[in-house]
Amino acid sequence: MNTWRNASLAATAAAVLVLMTACGEEDGRSAGAASAVQPGGSGYGDHASGGATARGTAGKPAGRLTVWNSPELGRVVTDGAGLTLYRFDKDTAAPPASHCDGDCAKAWPVVPAGGATAAPGTDASLLGAVTRSDGTKQLTIGGWPMYRYAKDTKAGEAQGQGVGGTWFAAAPDGKKARAAAPAARGARPAGLPGLTTRKDPRLGDVVVDQDGMTVYRFTKDSAWPMTSACTGECLEEWPVVAPVAKSDTRGIRQKGYVTFDRPDGVKQQTIDCWPLYTFAGDAKPGDINGQGVGGTWFAVTPQGKLAKAPR
Repeated sequence: MNTWRNASLAATAAAVLVLMTACGEEDGRSAGAASAVQPGGSGYGDHASGGATARGTAGKPAGRLTVWNSPELGRVVTDGAGLTLYRFDKDTAAPPASHCDGDCAKAWPVVPAGGATAAPGTDASLLGAVTRSDGTKQLTIGGWPMYRYAKDTKAGEAQGQGVGGTWFAAAPDGKKARAAAPAARGARPAGLPGLTTRKDPRLGDVVVDQDGMTVYRFTKDSAWPMTSACTGECLEEWPVVAPVAKSDTRGIRQKGYVTFDRPDGVKQQTIDCWPLYTFAGDAKPGDINGQGVGGTWFAVTPQGKLAKAPR
């Protein structure tokens, strides 16, 4: 019996040693308990006005809404003039509530509830109104308060997409506009590995996925033990990178290139044991809108480090 127990303990210790060797402790990381999701890390960041001021769009009735089929974003709801409507992650839909006032409302003019009618072919019952702190009525779709973006000056623009990691173009049902998966559209660049690199003019070499989309790290995660602080709604903005075989990579560090079994049952790829994500606010290959969001999200170097522009 003792011989069996000793053999079992030795095998367990060997397995832990292999994982520790793969993940390493070269950055001063210490071994710990089994991986677990850390609570409280939304990583959304604050809204950003970008110094914009309202340009005559504040208070304009929306008129008859329309639906714009964006190649990057899918079905996007617009006002009668074709200007994109947005929703704010810090608002709520149940019950409807707006948390964009003052300078925020200058950069993101609210859409009045009066005079708005549903786009043809959409569900008119989704349109509603919320009373703002100043007593005015703001249009809601699916319970979400609607805004324009002051930097959008003509139909078809969506410069507000992904700003601050909290602002997103609205779909006709009030949810975030999302295009079909690139693979479903056949948009995967020919011959691109599952994970590879590209040269960013500011950041240097950064990791991209099979569709050329930038890969990110979250500073609230840890590599040893492997943990993710991005859970729940956070994962809507920062989808995990699914496991990619080593043979399907190019130019990526192989040490610590392991799969993270998340407590929520999802398998996630890591580099140097750091969990990897993409950003819903990136609409096309080469976008890097997630860089620096909330001071916690950064593109990844081929070695698994945080990609930051030289000062």
